[in-house]
Amino acid sequence: MSLDFGWWMISFLVGGIGFVAFVYGKKQGRSPALVAGIALIVFPYFVSSVLWMTVIAAAILAALWAAVRAGW
Repeated sequence: MSLDFGWWMISFLVGGIGFVAFVYGKKQGRSPALVAGIALIVFPYFVSSVLWMTVIAAAILAALWAAVRAGW
């Protein structure tokens, strides 16, 4: 596993967005935001590539956006 500067920065950014989504989902009772927040917080522990971390985070956020647009 490569723990370079880019990995740390993307990991902190994704984790920070995940934390905000988690807190928002918990306070508002919005399960899509809660689940997406947990996923964004946890998955960087298992991904060692900056590119894949960015792609997975974008996919999770796109799924959250689609769930909110669908009325969840």
